[in-house]
Amino acid sequence: MMAGDTTPHAFLKYRTPLVSRYASPEMSFNFSDMNKFSTWRKLWTWLAMGEKKLGLDITDEQIKDMEENIDCIDFETAAKEEERVRHDVMAHVHTFAKACPRASPIIHLGATSAFVGDNTDLIVMREGFDILLPKLARCIQSLSSFARKYKDLPCLSYTHLQPAQLSTVGKRACIWIQDLLMDLSNLETARNNLRFSGVKGTTGTQASFLQLFEGDDDKVEQLDKIVTELAGFQKYYLICGQTYSRKVDVDCLAALASLGSSVHKICTDIRLLANFKEMEEPFEKDQIGSSAMPYKRNPMRSERCCSLARHLMCLVQDPLMTHSTQWMERTLDDSANRRICLAEAFLTADILMGTLHNISDGLVVYPKVIERRVNQELPFMATENIIMAMVKSGGDRQECHEQIRVLSQEAGNVVKREGKDNDLVERIRRTNYFNPIHQILDTLLDASTFIGRAPKQVDQFLDKEADPLIEKYSEKMKALGTSDLNL
Repeated sequence: MMAGDTTPHAFLKYRTPLVSRYASPEMSFNFSDMNKFSTWRKLWTWLAMGEKKLGLDITDEQIKDMEENIDCIDFETAAKEEERVRHDVMAHVHTFAKACPRASPIIHLGATSAFVGDNTDLIVMREGFDILLPKLARCIQSLSSFARKYKDLPCLSYTHLQPAQLSTVGKRACIWIQDLLMDLSNLETARNNLRFSGVKGTTGTQASFLQLFEGDDDKVEQLDKIVTELAGFQKYYLICGQTYSRKVDVDCLAALASLGSSVHKICTDIRLLANFKEMEEPFEKDQIGSSAMPYKRNPMRSERCCSLARHLMCLVQDPLMTHSTQWMERTLDDSANRRICLAEAFLTADILMGTLHNISDGLVVYPKVIERRVNQELPFMATENIIMAMVKSGGDRQECHEQIRVLSQEAGNVVKREGKDNDLVERIRRTNYFNPIHQILDTLLDASTFIGRAPKQVDQFLDKEADPLIEKYSEKMKALGTSDLNL
């Protein structure tokens, strides 16, 4: 399903599938030209308001004209201006000036391009986190409901992808949830650590603003504070070059990359469990799993998540390289790179959150298949319990070990060489040596006695860690629509 322009001319050039196929309207708008350039105009307006408040010769009419034209952007004129002057910021300064000519003399007064470029990026990233956080909380909520529902259902757990001991379906989901809780904390930290770049001038010294205010240092500081507050930030970076440190981008994309690794792990587990036929992601009535094999029910959403998560995890390399190569106060080799990686990271994370919620909200579990798989391995896992029961009945531990070792090897050959079911329990029942425990054999093989504290762990974990977070984001989750479920 495709969003956006579907007229014939729209298909004549490349469109990123992140927007045309997957991302939600709100995240797509957040990185749109409209949002970007209207934010530039807001910043120029806030700057003029601050300069006027501090005594510069700027009129109310000029401010009013700017405010009334924030969203009235002539993109065609801006494109022609940029082609002429080869400078995107000045192209939009000229375009804005044409829309409100009375304000033309004071637009961008004292500022450099990074004033609108960097501050807009910070505003957009902050909004990006605000879009992502409740969506991540919603995934945690869905998986928490799933974990509670299946907290008592015994299942095989795995080490080295080989059957180990038993756990429960709900306990495994809590492993996923715990990772996502770490991610939510990381995203909150990255979001709350964002500061405004502020009003710093060409190389961060604020020299141009000091000149505007005739050497009044206090007014320069006040201007920085006024514009920061108008932009909705609590703090601004005290030290900048021409740009804010690109290490900020590293921290933001590192948090998103870490989220990508969590989603990849969760969806890989789901894909493996789908192969075992223990669990499936939602599958619609008319959905086609394969063009050649009509019976197939491929885990396509989980596969998509893994595919996009790999892209998200790789994107952090861009800001790492960019930050490490910013010579002195800045070089322009960051610009083209950041246009791509920042937007793609947030768009990709947004897609992952929408798809993961769709998966987690509709996971299908097959208890009978899980039980059958447990029963195939449980007799081997129960051998130590059987030995202990025999010893309590007066048996010799070493002799019992040898008896059950021989029977286990025979049963193993039946499974591996003949492809039949595990018949260890039947062999034990047919062996007179084990007569003392034949009456309690079913109890010894009760799967619920092999899951330890898993159900209690689920309750404790969800009560103490997941539920408070879900409550914290409850109102924001209610405000989420279904626009991101374009799957």
